Amino acid sequence: MRPFLLLSIRAERAAADDEHAAFARFLGLPLHEVERRLLGTDDVGDVAGGLARWSGILLGGGSFTWSDPAAHKSAAQLRAEAALVGVLDAVVEADSPFLGACYGIGSLGSHQGGLVDRSHPEPVGPMAVDLTEAGLADPLLAGVPRHFAAYGGHKEALTRPPAHAVVLATSAACPVQAFRVGEHVYATQFHPELDLAGLHTRIETYATYGYFDPTEVDDLRAAGAAVEVTHPMTLLRNFARRYRSEAKS
Repeated sequence: MRPFLLLSIRAERAAADDEHAAFARFLGLPLHEVERRLLGTDDVGDVAGGLARWSGILLGGGSFTWSDPAAHKSAAQLRAEAALVGVLDAVVEADSPFLGACYGIGSLGSHQGGLVDRSHPEPVGPMAVDLTEAGLADPLLAGVPRHFAAYGGHKEALTRPPAHAVVLATSAACPVQAFRVGEHVYATQFHPELDLAGLHTRIETYATYGYFDPTEVDDLRAAGAAVEVTHPMTLLRNFARRYRSEAKS
């Protein structure tokens, strides 16, 4: 079988490893079938030209934000963005299977001409998500109820989707929680790979990154535990079932 490829922007080892394991677990695959590249450090120059090597590409979240002025971005962030532009050029042109989470919606949204800014931030923890009519009909969201709980937390969001995008999910706090370009290129604002244990890891890892006041850690942990989050992971199971494919000879 061809593996999936996870592109990660996380430099924090605990969060990066937890993210990798979570994607594999909810895709329903062993860890070795989800290859990982670290966008800030690894060479990803061959990804755009070798899409056929993978069943699909996943992009995780992290502390980078597309809407920051370029002068405020680190060298690692600028390398990651440059690499992603090339990958997304190829993915969108080929309509190749892709699912970006959190940072992924800013990446794909910006790449496709949407507006990403800080008008709709959400605190770290549970959020209420609503599927649109298009979302209810989309195969990636098969089995997901119209209204469901998810985990997330972000400083920026997609305020205006690309003109040709199909909005699949929304919420009261954030206008675009998921969208699709073409037939196989997806992005979500919420984290489909994030369960309660992973949420706790990220709260601890990013306590000093400006997402929340560090004194709120215990309250955020309690808020996360008060909500049952089970439906977002369905997206990853559906992604794997739909796109997992044999290696080409």
